[in-house]
Amino acid sequence: MSTSPTLTALHFYPVKSLAGCTVPEAAVEPWGLAGDRRWMVADADGMMITQRQQPRLALASARPLPGGGVLLDAPGAEPLDVAVPSLAQAEGTVTVQVFRDKIEAVPAGDAADAWVSAHLGTTARLFHMDEPADRRPIDPEYSLPGETVSFADGYPLLVTTLASLDAVNALIAQGDLSGEGPLPMNRFRPNAVVGGTEPWAEDGWRRVRIGEVTFRAVKDCGRCVVTTTDQATAERGKEPLRTLARHHRIGTKAVFGKNLIPEHTGTLRVGDAVEILD
Repeated sequence: MSTSPTLTALHFYPVKSLAGCTVPEAAVEPWGLAGDRRWMVADADGMMITQRQQPRLALASARPLPGGGVLLDAPGAEPLDVAVPSLAQAEGTVTVQVFRDKIEAVPAGDAADAWVSAHLGTTARLFHMDEPADRRPIDPEYSLPGETVSFADGYPLLVTTLASLDAVNALIAQGDLSGEGPLPMNRFRPNAVVGGTEPWAEDGWRRVRIGEVTFRAVKDCGRCVVTTTDQATAERGKEPLRTLARHHRIGTKAVFGKNLIPEHTGTLRVGDAVEILD
């Protein structure tokens, strides 16, 4: 196995739980990759909706527009341009909930709400995070004072490794649900994918430099039912959760990948060297 890890792919997800974008480079902001999960779908009460509840979100995509807006698209739907809503037009912010966090967000407007509601077949709304520097602190158990995150599950970036994916797929192939594999990396919805490591090397990372940006690797990523959702069809199986639960638990969690917090801003580029600092 190579002893020179490199960044092999970069992904960001303009709307939480919708299909992502693959890019050759991305700016790192304090709260994550530029444009990553600044939008979120919620129910009528402001509770987040993700693929956990609505796997059909995987079939919709959001592409970035100049100025921070998004182009929503899905099979059978008319594409919709959604501009960043102003506080004045939205008549202020609305409290939304991401897991236990109650935060302020800006409604995207009636047209966007109608689009996501039609796609899901239930009442839903689209929200934008206007001030990521102020809206949502990271869990203080793993962060420093003042560090914030977007609508991501909990941390600014998620890194995974190709070697660990190969290890999972090899285990699936040996199991009683071998027909569900091999799985692509998009099941895990990472931001950064690293090649040239040993399987599960990321479990031991504490501090890492990718290109010009240094990160604290603060927490193993416990996985949920989203990983069992085929991102192309929205159909669910049982893998990789079954295999991870049997073969790669850390504590009580089935784990794949590592959550990162940037120590400073910069730009990541596919092909960047990855250096394990601690």
